[in-house]
Amino acid sequence: MNYKDLGFKCGLEAHQQIESHKLFCQCPSLVNDEHEPTIFFERKLRAAAGETGVVDKAAAYEMEKGKTFQYEACPSSSCLVEFDEEPPHPVNHDALKIALEVALLLHAKPVSEVHFMRKTVVDGSNVSGFQRTALIAVDGYVETSLGKVAVSSVCLEEEAAKKIEAKEDSVRFRLDRLGVALVEIATDASIQDPEHAKETAALLGMILRSTGKVKRGLGTIRQDVNLSITGHPRVELKGFQELRYMPKVIDEEVKRQQGEGKKGIAHVRKVNADGSSDYLRPMPGAARMYPETDVPLIILSKELVQSIVLPELLDEKALRFEREYGLNSDLARMLVREDVAFELFLRKYPLLDASFIVQCLVSMPKEIQARFGLEGVLHEKDFDMVFGLLTEKKIAKEAVLDILVSLLKKEKIDLQKYAPVDEDEVEKVIKKIIHENKGAPLNALMGEAMKQLRGKVDGKKVMELLKKLS
Repeated sequence: MNYKDLGFKCGLEAHQQIESHKLFCQCPSLVNDEHEPTIFFERKLRAAAGETGVVDKAAAYEMEKGKTFQYEACPSSSCLVEFDEEPPHPVNHDALKIALEVALLLHAKPVSEVHFMRKTVVDGSNVSGFQRTALIAVDGYVETSLGKVAVSSVCLEEEAAKKIEAKEDSVRFRLDRLGVALVEIATDASIQDPEHAKETAALLGMILRSTGKVKRGLGTIRQDVNLSITGHPRVELKGFQELRYMPKVIDEEVKRQQGEGKKGIAHVRKVNADGSSDYLRPMPGAARMYPETDVPLIILSKELVQSIVLPELLDEKALRFEREYGLNSDLARMLVREDVAFELFLRKYPLLDASFIVQCLVSMPKEIQARFGLEGVLHEKDFDMVFGLLTEKKIAKEAVLDILVSLLKKEKIDLQKYAPVDEDEVEKVIKKIIHENKGAPLNALMGEAMKQLRGKVDGKKVMELLKKLS
């Protein structure tokens, strides 16, 4: 498609969960509480008029459905604030500073005063019937391959409850997630085509992860796309979990708009797994906003803004790893993507080769999963132990994979089994194997040798000696 000729306009909204306690109480942001719920209640919600005195049409649309909302919660992750039985506590200042850090990384200008607003939401995802949100910064940008994409706003807001089950007359929600602090980034409509949208979304995700202070994993970040073509109103596509599907979904929506016989109305659509989308509700507008009188305004002083230390962006870190440590591009990006403590170990164990540390941190866990089907997680302390044993020469490099496998299996590790042996000892073992297996093929000799020497010496060295001595 020629998107320019179509009058293609596209912008993004990214919603990222912050790694901190909830925004207006001290409850932990567990997101998926493992406890069974012990608190249950129901609500009916109605739309309130916004600051203009008008009821928002999207809120009115949801209210007309007349549904009953059922809520379940655990005391370990929710309190009276989430139940709307108690006013909000003071704002989580750690979350506020993280949102400011994100804004500064996006070159945005912080506002002087933070005013929380109530955004009417009566689909049941907020027990109170509204979501608290505040503007933090404006007029930022992100650099892309097709030029700058403006970031019009950065906001701090509450996460919604998690939908568990929907019926014709009721919806059931769980409140673990409700109230988790979110940073919301909104771009302008200067994205030029579907692939450009994907690139921009990936850059926003990279910048958010660079802080090291946001949640990771499926469902912790959501990207929404706003788009239109000439003669058609804006449509919002909600629910992207994987960026690889974004270009396909955008293309499908452009085709859908092209196929409309007449101009439609602005509305919100839910993205499906196959790339299609379904009508969700009318497009909300400014009428849904009204002041939050329970949360005092917050002054963003110059001292507060200047106290924020910006991290190295992950893309810049990957390039530095290539330059400083001679790593190839794939390994460098894998290191930063998986957020492993590469440089920490490099400083702590300077006698170990950088490429070998990378192999242990990145390649070996993947090999273990592929070869042994082990899905567990190796922790920093596991690698710390292994690198320490290597430095003290208590094990050979060849033992590392086996030891990591044993750690994942929670097996007791016998260090005597992996003690390094010198070349003279290796030669004695190989000569004995050759003598006891006269006429055996090289592969058979190699198998027997590795039974006795596995984890003590490099396999390539064993093969060299077998060829030399047999």
